[in-house]
Amino acid sequence: MREFDYQRAYDVAGAVALLDADPDTRFLGGGTNLVDLMKTGVERPARLVDIRELPLDRIESTPEGGLRIGATVTNGDLAAHPEVRRRYPALAQAVLAGASGQLRNMATVGGNLLQRTRCGYFTDVSRPCNKRVPGSGCPALTGEHRNHAILGASEHCVAVHPSDMGVALAAFDAVVHFETADGAGELPLADFYLPVGDTPHRETALPPGALITGVTLPPAPVAAHSRYRKVRERASYAFAIGSLAAALDIRDGVVREARLAFGAVASRPWRAAAAERVLTGAPAGAETYAAAADAELAAARPLPDNGYKVDLIRNLVVTVLTELAEETAR
Repeated sequence: MREFDYQRAYDVAGAVALLDADPDTRFLGGGTNLVDLMKTGVERPARLVDIRELPLDRIESTPEGGLRIGATVTNGDLAAHPEVRRRYPALAQAVLAGASGQLRNMATVGGNLLQRTRCGYFTDVSRPCNKRVPGSGCPALTGEHRNHAILGASEHCVAVHPSDMGVALAAFDAVVHFETADGAGELPLADFYLPVGDTPHRETALPPGALITGVTLPPAPVAAHSRYRKVRERASYAFAIGSLAAALDIRDGVVREARLAFGAVASRPWRAAAAERVLTGAPAGAETYAAAADAELAAARPLPDNGYKVDLIRNLVVTVLTELAEETAR
């Protein structure tokens, strides 16, 4: 690890000004991803600006009936918050599925959205990686790719986004708020992550020098009846090989509203819009749920060793939606 300067910020404007003055600066929240990448040499900032003292650690109801979550709220506090558990249970479940208690008590909401892929080629600086060194190649295409993307990838990158929290936020139409030297802005999570294309090193649509200040969840009554299910290779704190955030509203045997997002299948949390269109207005039942999954997965382009994810996600959709429907019927 090379030497770096450290500075603590106490107000948003001051933190943004420090980054604006030196693009080789990084914001430090919990450090649960950034510090690991500094140790391996993937990240080599000249300065860290500690933002944990910024007044961005609250969860508040919005006038419209949603929730505003500050960027420095820890994952642990997010998962334990009574309004999150009541209004958006899939979000609390996703956070609890994401890491150990120690990491949840350090990791922040803003940092979770910006965490980098865990692809082994990205984290190994001795290997080529288009995400780390643009134009160097993507060895995962012909190498180890069992846990890589089946949706939205390209010949330049097949890595997946590791966030559990982001999958639930995608299902509930979250909006990311940020501050730059030019003022405040916001991005719907649907637009926050950029398509891979031929520029996988450009991961988000955040403008240069931006500091995430919070996330807003709009009111969504259907979210109160939601679930997050994660499949991993071991039960204890592993990254997903496939996951699903789902919410379902059934009335008189008909799906009135559905929210679905997939995790560990793409470079970003994957909102399953095609599946939602199939579900809405259709009779509730396993046949409908399978048809919805098939509609979304029709665009899947698996590699030789990760085709299992197609069946895995299909089974997750049918199983979780069936469970939600059975709970509604009780």
